[in-house]
Order: sequence, then structure tokens, then C-alpha cells
Amino acid sequence: MDKFLDVLQEKMGPIAYKLDSNRYLSAIKTGFFGAMPILIIGSVFLLFANLPIPGYADFMASIMGENWTTYFMVPYDMTMNIMTIFVVFGIAKDLAHHYKVDDLAAVVIAVVAFFILTPTIADTGGANGIPTSNLGASGLFVGMITAILAVEISRWVEQRGWTIKMPDSVPSNVARSFTALIPAFFVIVIFDLIRIGFSFTAYDTAQAFIFQILQTPLTALGSSLPATIVVLLFEGLLWSFGIHGSNIVGAVMQPIWLSLTADNAAAFSAHEALPHIVNYQFYSNFIKVGGAGGTLGLAILCVFVAKSAQFKTLGKLAIAPGIFNINEPLIFGIPIVLNPVMMIPFIITPVVLAIVAYFAMATGLVDFTNGTNLPWTTPPIVSGFLLNGWRGALLQVVQIGLSMAIYFPFFKLEDNKAYQLELEGAHENQTPEEALA
Repeated sequence: MDKFLDVLQEKMGPIAYKLDSNRYLSAIKTGFFGAMPILIIGSVFLLFANLPIPGYADFMASIMGENWTTYFMVPYDMTMNIMTIFVVFGIAKDLAHHYKVDDLAAVVIAVVAFFILTPTIADTGGANGIPTSNLGASGLFVGMITAILAVEISRWVEQRGWTIKMPDSVPSNVARSFTALIPAFFVIVIFDLIRIGFSFTAYDTAQAFIFQILQTPLTALGSSLPATIVVLLFEGLLWSFGIHGSNIVGAVMQPIWLSLTADNAAAFSAHEALPHIVNYQFYSNFIKVGGAGGTLGLAILCVFVAKSAQFKTLGKLAIAPGIFNINEPLIFGIPIVLNPVMMIPFIITPVVLAIVAYFAMATGLVDFTNGTNLPWTTPPIVSGFLLNGWRGALLQVVQIGLSMAIYFPFFKLEDNKAYQLELEGAHENQTPEEALA
């Protein structure tokens, strides 16, 4: 087993490190992290407009009038429905910081490039506008690609010295504006040529091309149960070797899962059928119950079942963070990392929870998640109720029980071993008088 673990660590470690340190994946991850507070706030307003409480809608209508939902839907529309703009901000800023170029100029240039590729609409009165559908989930992949390309082009121009250099006497903010002038010109010209090129194709726009060729297949794959299981297995293996599997998996899958979440949110706000079972909230609230590995059940076992002082103490320390889906005390305290016994349930539990939750929703026992972007620290049962009503909360109770059942035999092996060591240590430390007594 030790040789097997060494081989796995040797083979997977470099791959995981390269993924985690890749500048593009890192920038995408940072972009989503930067946008996440806005998305959570927008989702909260959507939730206020659609709380799953009987009589709530009638009560609000009696106070605020029949159009009361508009008071909550405007903040939602200006956050979730234009989320791509915020993601472009974050990606461009992080990538510019990596290259040590002007991040403010990079953000402005990237946003302009994205808007150049975004189609416009006009009404019968001649008023022009940008459809918010292209600024939301359906525009995510265009936004990510645009932000990366725009920064790369402007960096390439700057590195060749094709910039306007002002005398030292010119204020720095003015000099920065002129420095960014030529790189911005290159970016705008190139992206305008891209827009013109797509206008001669059957797709008409870059947005339509990316959505049909790239985003639709990837979201279809990301919304499937088999793909989710593969992702969970990979995440669990990485964590088992002390590598932050959630960060690595999130850099690749989070854009896909968030676009699926946004689809559900849009359908929920329009009172239409929810389209996706698997999305970011399914992953973070119905699989990671207690954190990666679904370890809340393990924390409960440590508190209430452990015989050893070691695991009882660890359980008391880990249970409170575990309720808020923080489980590093367990991962490194038991430890689960490089522990052949505990690695098995740590990898198996999320897969079982995913299958159970998927079929509970697919069969109609539990509603699909409603698209609300809850903070990942929202405790189980509370998150289930907010996302799926009382049935969602009940499903999370069942999953905590399943987590306990899966971890129990492996936990007992470790607990008994620790208990025996404590007994032997106590016996060795006894004085002769205490041993006779």
C-alpha cells in the first residue's frame, strides 16, 4: 500500500501542481472568486422574491402590492444577469497582475473587447441596447476567452515597446493613459475584425459560435452524473495526497457549474421548470456536506462515538467548523491525508452522496436546486431548505446519516487503534503503587 501511495503521489502530484499553478486557470478562478460576493447578494434577492414558505407571496403582495417582486428582481438582474462583466474584470486584473502590467488598463481594454463581440438589439423605435442574456451565463465562455486574449495582446504589444512614452515630468496617471493607447488600439482592431469575420458566417456572432460549439457541449457534459462522479473521484484523490483538490477542480468546473446554476435561477425567477440537477449548488450543498469528502458525518462520529481521547478532542474541535463546511481539522488531524484506511471512505462518500441526491431529484422526490447562490459556508439543512424547501433539508439529513454509515467502520479501526495506544501509554506511565492498586 505504501508503494501504491508513493506511485500515485509521484504521478498525480506534478499534474495537480501544474493545473493549480497554470496562469490562465488561476486567473479564471480569481475572476469567479471576485464576482462571487455580488452573485451571492443577487441570489439572496432572488430568494427573497421566491421564498418557499406557504402564504409568503400573498403576504408580501398585501404589503407592497401586486408587483412586489420587482423590488427584489432589479438587484438580481443587475448582479446575476450581468455576471460575465464582473468575471471579465477579475480575470483581466489577475492576469495583468501576473504579467506585471497596468491592471486598470487591462480591465478597461478587456471589457471593451467583450462588448465589441457582444451583439446589440434595436426596437421598433430605433433604441439600441445589449441583451442581458449575453452578459449573463450564456456569455461566460466568451467573456473568459476575451479577457485572456485581450490581456495577452496588450502585453505582447507592450513587450515590443510599441507604446507612447511620456517625459518624466508628466503626471503618472496621464502617462499611464498614453502608455495604454497603442495596446488598446491593437486589441480593439483585432476584436472588431473577429466580429466582422463572424458576421459572414452562419453563426453571425462570436457569442453564438462559442455558445453552440464550446459552452453547450461542456455544460451538457458538466451537468451529467457520470462526469460529476469522475470529477469527485479526482478531487478526492488529490485531497488524499494533501493537494487542495477543490481548488483545482473548481478552476475547471466552476464556470460550467455556475452557468448551470444561473440557468436554474433564470427559470426559477420566470416560474418555469428548472432545467438542471447538477450545478454549483448541487455540488457544494448536496455533495460536500461538511466539506470535501462529505465529512460532517465523520465529525459527528468523533464527538459521539469515539472511545479514544484523541478523536473525542478532535471531534469537539472539528464539529463547529464542519457545520459550516470547513473540514481541514479532520483532513489533517485524523489525518485523512496519506492514510490508506481513511482515504477509502473520503473518496467513496461524495460519490454515494452525489448518486443519492441525483436520483432523489431525478425521480421528483426532491425539487431541483432553485439557482440561489448561497455562500459555501451555509450549514446543511439550512441550505437544503433555502434551495429545495423542506424536502431538500430532509435529503441533507439523510446524507449526513449516509456519511456516518460509510465512515463508521473505517473510523472505528482508527479509533480503536488510538484507544489501544492510549491504554498502553497510560499503563507505561503508571507508578508501581498505581499498578498494584
